[in-house]
Amino acid sequence: MTKKKFKKYVDIDKIVGESDSKVLQKLPKYLLTLIKKVVRQKELNEVLNKLSDSEGLVFLEGMIKELNLTIKIDGIENLPEDGRCFFAANHPFGVLDGLILTHTVSTKYGGLKAIANDAFQFVPQLNPFIVEVNVYGQSSKDRIRLLNETYDSDMPITHFPAGEVSRRYNGKIQDAPWQKSFIGKAISSRRNIVPFHFSGRNSRLFYSVFMLRRFLGIKLNLELVLLPRELFRSRNKTITLIIGKPIAYQSFNHEKSHYDWAQEVRQQVYDLPKREK
Repeated sequence: MTKKKFKKYVDIDKIVGESDSKVLQKLPKYLLTLIKKVVRQKELNEVLNKLSDSEGLVFLEGMIKELNLTIKIDGIENLPEDGRCFFAANHPFGVLDGLILTHTVSTKYGGLKAIANDAFQFVPQLNPFIVEVNVYGQSSKDRIRLLNETYDSDMPITHFPAGEVSRRYNGKIQDAPWQKSFIGKAISSRRNIVPFHFSGRNSRLFYSVFMLRRFLGIKLNLELVLLPRELFRSRNKTITLIIGKPIAYQSFNHEKSHYDWAQEVRQQVYDLPKREK
């Protein structure tokens, strides 16, 4: 039996070598070695190779088993029978919450489409679920077309409306203001919004790097390279997820702007743990 070739799903040397950034290309080898350790390149590639033959829900289940996660869900009965909704969540972890959100929704409905950035190109096992958007720039016409086709379809759609991982804002770890676009899409595609709340946070190191680079005026999101590390730190943990009752798209009337409605839904998500007490 032929042994499978080990594949480098994440290859820092290749990423740097193909980068247009002169700064990255001039990085010394010892610094690249340090980046590989921080990103947990070896561990990431080992897990992705182990699950190379799985995709979609099977891959998600494999990842949850690999991390030995216990998922506690309150409000599972709030998932509607008709899955043609937006399943919108806060984004405290960056990777872990994405895995659990898609796992929960796909287990219920058998499939979904997740609005996600192009970082997921490194995980082809998730391709059946992903609709890519360019969070930090303008999306291509093809991506916009695929997005619109997704909105018009009957597939469940998962989304993190903050568009980025939670950071420390105003002394509190929370999402940035939610983007208004998902309200407009909920109305135009006639999709109710099902709110999800994840309890938890990343490490002090993650937020410290964010605070330091903001203090220094560095725009590059340096803390994002720590997200794989944060994922593996979650091994053997219990993650609590609360699902709220669906919010009818008809409720988003002209009394408020789409931006204000987005913040209203955001607040409802953060209020979910209080309602459970």
